[in-house]
Amino acid sequence: MSTDRTNSASGALAVRVKNLGQKPKPKIEITLTDEQKDAFCPTYTSLEQIEGEATITAQCDMGFQDVYITFEGASSTYVEKSATSHPAHSRTRGYAPFLRLVQPLDASAFPEPRIIEAGKIYKFPFHFNVPEQMLPQMCDHAKAASLPEGAHLRIPPSLGDPMVAGMGRSLMDDFAPDMSSIAYTLRCRITNGRGASGKHRILVEGSRKLRIIPAVPEEPPLHVEGASRATYKLRKEKNIKRGLFKGRLGRLVMESVQPKSLRQPTVRSESGYNVTTMATTNLRFDPADESSQPPQLGNLSAKLRVVTYYASIPFKDIPSGSVDYQFNNVQGMYVETVSLSSRCVSNSQWEERKSSTPVRRDSVRESQTIHIPEASSAYKGGSFYTASIVVPITLPEDNKVFVPTFHTCFVSRIYIIDLYLSVDSPKKTITDTVLHNRIPVQVSSEGNKNAQPAISAEEANAIASREASLYFEPRTIAPPSAEYIDRAQLIPQDAPPSADAGYTHQRSFGQLPEHSASEYTVRMQAAQQRSLSLSFESERAALAPPPAYASSGGRTMGRSISSAPQFQRQVARVGSI
Repeated sequence: MSTDRTNSASGALAVRVKNLGQKPKPKIEITLTDEQKDAFCPTYTSLEQIEGEATITAQCDMGFQDVYITFEGASSTYVEKSATSHPAHSRTRGYAPFLRLVQPLDASAFPEPRIIEAGKIYKFPFHFNVPEQMLPQMCDHAKAASLPEGAHLRIPPSLGDPMVAGMGRSLMDDFAPDMSSIAYTLRCRITNGRGASGKHRILVEGSRKLRIIPAVPEEPPLHVEGASRATYKLRKEKNIKRGLFKGRLGRLVMESVQPKSLRQPTVRSESGYNVTTMATTNLRFDPADESSQPPQLGNLSAKLRVVTYYASIPFKDIPSGSVDYQFNNVQGMYVETVSLSSRCVSNSQWEERKSSTPVRRDSVRESQTIHIPEASSAYKGGSFYTASIVVPITLPEDNKVFVPTFHTCFVSRIYIIDLYLSVDSPKKTITDTVLHNRIPVQVSSEGNKNAQPAISAEEANAIASREASLYFEPRTIAPPSAEYIDRAQLIPQDAPPSADAGYTHQRSFGQLPEHSASEYTVRMQAAQQRSLSLSFESERAALAPPPAYASSGGRTMGRSISSAPQFQRQVARVGSI
């Protein structure tokens, strides 16, 4: 026992001595200089500008090589394995960095020699524009033919962080499970050369979280067919009995229509109005005989189901249903339900009809066409009855956050309206007849009308004019001239550093006879924000997938399969859709 204590004490003393010998690292502080400089959680939308500066201070001198300021977005997921013999390997993980904008920094802003001196303050300004979508190479995995083009390239909203979900007033719940998160961050890294792997070695790093809620336009109504039928149900039929042991009164049809989207105001909006839409439900009653009258309606309840799909391998199609996710080791789903309203609809008026032709109302207020559901399977001709009910859908105003509907390679969020209609039988039975419809609804988001696009209208016209001119230029298949031969240098992106010439992605200025060095530098800096690829040693490494998933097609998108302890807070709640 005394020997163990002695070893422990000597180990702790060695750590303290080592720490005393190390120099304190510089301090990095990222601040904003725009209108949100004092916000607890800065919130931006598509095409908005993010302006600020990174301040670096140090207590002692420290040499460095480069400073990188980036605006990054990444999704992180994990899926609990349903059955495994090894508890240490109970999760499959997915990590996908989908956005990285790099701020071009002028080399003259760095001290010469490149040493951060103690007591001095170094400030590096940055300026980013929130893009509307990702680059195409961020989604190059295998896809189903039914997946809409570009569906995975839209910028998703921030998800899974209660500190970022709201506007800083309190912790907010965006219905995201622990198994999925989408985070946006401003980062400033001070590097000192490259390691053996060719990645930048980070001396110190500073970061700041941001909340991104992109502008999401309203999509056309969803065409419910195929796999989506397991998720949505727009029509329901049910027999209405006269009593417990009596014959059939008729057959009731409940048919719902997808409503307009729940349109949320612009981020940071102080309008304070409720986010509301209207869902229309049309009823049809086909009587068993001419003497049968429509039943008495009871209550109509509305609930909003929030469904989050997550995976450790890329989705090939828009996820739907629940059966495929209950015992799946690489995909899962999480469902929460919010009660919206419940009201009595017994006063709804039935209208007797002889024909199924739609009727248009003459009133100016009620100029819409009354939709008549198709006949039920028990309809044998003759008269029938119809009724229409309009259900207001309003998002609750509490600590809940409803992010816009989105789909990415690893995370998707959809919303479903559950409508429950109870029907009173002529003779009371133990339970009333209930019809249940599941209606898709989209949550969309308005953009900032004052936000400027990444390029001006003049630049867009110039690009379009140049592309049109290039279309009519003759092509040539002649070999290149002598001045362009033996000048290109093809270097792999992740190649190891060269022992003699160093590791570089750029050609020297002497190899560019057509442009001056200053002009080339400006052009490179303007392109870096969109196309420069960086890799750092401390970033999350993507491990090889297991053989069972190696044939999924496409690249791994940063997927990693790793060991993990049991989950911390909650298990995915799998609901029946």
